[in-house]
Amino acid sequence: MAKIRHIALTTENPAEVAEFYKAAFDLEEIRRSDNGAVFLSDGYINLAILNWKTEKDADVGPNGPNYNGIHHIGFQVDDLDQACEQLNKVNGKQLNSREGLDAAMAAGGPANFEMKWAGPNGVVIDISHTGWATS
Repeated sequence: MAKIRHIALTTENPAEVAEFYKAAFDLEEIRRSDNGAVFLSDGYINLAILNWKTEKDADVGPNGPNYNGIHHIGFQVDDLDQACEQLNKVNGKQLNSREGLDAAMAAGGPANFEMKWAGPNGVVIDISHTGWATS
């Protein structure tokens, strides 16, 4: 069974929003990315607070660019190929590819990999066999 391990918000000011969630719920900051995204955790689920998506992003989502709110949900799966097959069977829409992934991971990176799909209502779904940092 896949497990929910990642939820992402998009916002104009990730640092400000992250401070709110840290103060309100004692979430731990895991890291910040060069583009301003902040990653928090309760020890079980990774909460990514990302910059707004734009029209250029493959995973802009059904709410369009400059959306404030929950943007996507991530499932950790045991077998990435099997999860992709299942998503294809139920008419999921693949938003990115895993081209080069196996060679990159064999070379020691990336620590996390996610494929982006969309469900029937356009909501973005991440699937990952490596998972997301929670501590």
